[in-house]
Parts: sequence; structure tokens; C-alpha cells
Amino acid sequence: MIFNVLTIFPDMFEGILRNSILKRAIERDLIKVNLVNIRDYSKDRHKKTDDYPYGGGYGMVMMVQPIYDAINAVKSSKDMPVFYMGPKGKKFDQKKAVEISRYDEIILLCGHYEGIDERAYSVIDEEISMGDFIMTGGEIAAMAVIDSVSRLIHGVLPQDESFMDESFYNGLLEYPQYTRPENFNGMEVPKVLLSGNHAEIAKWRRQKSLELTLNLRPDLLDKKYLTKQDIDYLMQIGYSDI
Repeated sequence: MIFNVLTIFPDMFEGILRNSILKRAIERDLIKVNLVNIRDYSKDRHKKTDDYPYGGGYGMVMMVQPIYDAINAVKSSKDMPVFYMGPKGKKFDQKKAVEISRYDEIILLCGHYEGIDERAYSVIDEEISMGDFIMTGGEIAAMAVIDSVSRLIHGVLPQDESFMDESFYNGLLEYPQYTRPENFNGMEVPKVLLSGNHAEIAKWRRQKSLELTLNLRPDLLDKKYLTKQDIDYLMQIGYSDI
């Protein structure tokens, strides 16, 4: 999968792309990240990409021309969606990550300053928000999207099951995890995890996921993701709103 990132601060991405899972995915040609400097498309002699807003107001606004030309240059004759990292979009979640992972190539536009000229939306397909908080720019949001989506690309993780068990993938929070030692300061690993009984381990993990979701994020409990056994167990532990 190819991520084309349009930004005025391409150097911000160097750290995340040179470490851990993303680095290995790039080396194995499972993903590719093209960093495109929007300034390269500015027609201003000083390579400006922002200006004061018409009508007055605080801060600067990213100009339409550099954004428009940068997007069209990357797209050329290829058809790919353009996602703008901005505050007015729908909140990014695992469902959106799965949806994006099905594309072969996308464009991620990083906003900055007080936003973008409204006319730039003419070449944008969708706006994505990280949540109800303010960020300086869209770079960190784009990094989050790249990281989240890349984990869903076949071969990026050692086993596809790795992401299938993670929080939010199946509509529930992930079950607790343990590793060595078996006993740390009197805190022991649950015996079932040491039993070797894979059916009982799977049952325990599912029940713990249900408990955690009920206690921490009950808003995630959706009947379409629950089995009859799940519902029976939730009823046993006191949840009746199903």
C-alpha cells in the first residue's frame, strides 16, 4: 500500500518511519510512504503556503493553490482518495482504518495553522479527525493513520491474528496480557493461561474482553458483535441493557 503524505513539515515523519514495525514493512515493500512537501508547489517566490484570511481574524490559512497543485500532481492519471487531517471530519476509528486498508494508494493531506482555504475541499474526498481536541497540525494525525492502517496490511505483523485480537478490532477492548515471571510481588498470572487448554484460554480471554468493555467502554457493546454466549455471560455479570 502507498501512502502519499502532503505536508509542509516532511521531516516530522522521519522518526516513525525509521523504527519498529513500519521500518520493517517499508524494507519489505509491504508499504511505501511518499513525503510530498507542499511548499514545492507554491508559486510564491518565497515558497509561502499560507496567508491572512479574508475578513480578518486570528492566525493564517493555508492557501488553495499549493494544495490544489500538489494533490493533482500526485494523483496525475491515477485514481486515489484524498483524506484531509482536519478538525471537522468524522472521528477516526478501527472501522475507518479497515476501510482505508483496502485501498492500494491514498493521499493524506496535513493541514496547519488555522486550517485550509475552503476551495481546497474541491479536491478532497473526506476529512478525518483524531478527536475533539486541538492539534497544531495534521502531521501527528497522519502518522496515526499510517501506523493504524499499516498494521492491517497482510504481512506487516508476524501473524494476522495479532491485530484481530486487539482492542476495537472486534468491537471489544482487548483482554489482559501477561508474560514472565509467573509471580511478581505476589501478583500471579491467571492459572488458566498456564494450563495449555486452548479452548479454556480462548473462553477466558473473551470473557475478560467483555468485562473490560463493560466496565471501561460500555458504549462499544453492540449486539451485532456479540454471540449468544457473550450475551449470557454479560447477563451473568449484571449487564441487562441488551
